[in-house]
This record gives sequence, structure tokens and C-alpha cells, in this order.
Amino acid sequence: MVIARKGSADKLSMITAYDATFARIVDESGVDMILVGDSVGSVVQGVTTTIPVTLEEMEYHVKLVARANPRALIVGDLPFGSYQVNSEQAVRSAIRLVKAGAAAVKLEGGVTMFETIAAISRVDIPVMGHIGLTPQSYHRMGGHRVQGRVDGREAGGKERLLEDAHSVEQAGAFSVVIEGVPRTLAQEITQKISIPTIGIGAGPDCDGQVLVLHDILGLTQSNLKFTRQYANVRKVSIDACKQFVNEVKHGVWPDDDHSFH
Repeated sequence: MVIARKGSADKLSMITAYDATFARIVDESGVDMILVGDSVGSVVQGVTTTIPVTLEEMEYHVKLVARANPRALIVGDLPFGSYQVNSEQAVRSAIRLVKAGAAAVKLEGGVTMFETIAAISRVDIPVMGHIGLTPQSYHRMGGHRVQGRVDGREAGGKERLLEDAHSVEQAGAFSVVIEGVPRTLAQEITQKISIPTIGIGAGPDCDGQVLVLHDILGLTQSNLKFTRQYANVRKVSIDACKQFVNEVKHGVWPDDDHSFH
């Protein structure tokens, strides 16, 4: 389904979810893929980066999303430290996420992850790559910085990102997330590789797009250039809670209709 949409006018969509309730909501929207992302660290756990998220935590959240039995493809994020040691570690970690309910796994990195992606693919687990601004490389990048603005084959250079994309493709990945790169570079990568590209902060020319659910709903207070708030659920939620507090304080809730007799 995903690979067949390469180059299609019918763009792919992916939204994050971390529990059964939101997974059901997201799935009813008709989204193609649900990403159980390690972004759970930032938007649910309250940490500043994705680095502290553990494999056990990702297993837990994949299980919650899988319990919603969504129509959409469930993609589980391999967190930092669960696949970088060697290919065997990566395969074991990927198997754990699949057993928890994921249909595919996502990992960050390009050229350096060739053998890892190939090893996971060899055991028939679909792999989604992730290149460009890779949050798990926070310390190497010196923060969350746009990648591919300068020429060069060093990490973060334009030519290196092209090599990363080709490496992910040749290793056997079925798609690749491109994050935080100039639109023209994302467009060039999309045109040059045979697998679908999923953009976030990479312009409209990719084969699909992904956003974090909490950004879509306005539940976070972040104001990043590459995100969009489609609703202000945070304000609605605060207002509802305020009304409850006020009614309790003044003896309005619960009323007789909501009491047992």
C-alpha cells in the first residue's frame, strides 16, 4: 500500500499516537500510518529530547496503540540505544516492537545504518528510514538544526543527505522520513529514490507528510515553523476543567439528575 503510492497525487499521511484512545481518533481520520514515535518523550513524558526514551517504554506504547486495532499501519520507533550497538541488537529490538503490535519499525540514520536496515529487512520486518534532522543526534547536531543547507559529504551536508537517502533505499527500507531539510533538497531526494518519502519540515514535494498529534491538536505550546495547529484542544480542555472546578466550588455539581436514588 505505502510503496504503491510513490509518486502518486494521493499523498501519504502519518500521525503520531501513543495510546488506544488517541489511536482510535487518529485512525477514524483515515490516516495511512500511525507512528508510535519516540517523540512520546517530549510530548507525554516531559523530557526535552527523545534520547531518554527506552525500548521498554516504546513496547508499552506500541501495545496501547495496537489495542485500538487500527486500520492504519502501525510504525514503531526504535529509540536511542536500542539499535546503534550492532545489527543483532537492532534485529532483537525490532522483533520486540513487532511482538508488541507494530507492523513496521522506524530508525534514524543513513549511510551508517545500511547494515542495520538490511539486517532487520532480512527477517521480514519492514523498515522506515529517517534522515536529515534526526532528533536522536541532538548532541552531534548541537540541537535541532536544519540539515542540508551546506554542500559536503560530512554529516548534515547536502551530498551526504543524498547518499543517506540512497543508502536507506538500497538497504531495503520501504520508505524514509525526511526531516528539517530545505524544500529543494527534499524534492531532489524524492525524485531520485524509488521509495516513498515522508516529509516533516521538508516542504510539500515529498510523497507524504507526518506530524505529531499533540501539535495538530494544539496540546503543546511549541511554535515550530514546520508544525501546524489544526485545533486548540488545550484551551478547550482548560476551559472544561475550569467549569468543573467552578461548579464543584459552588455546589452546582453533581446535581440531582446525576445522583443515585
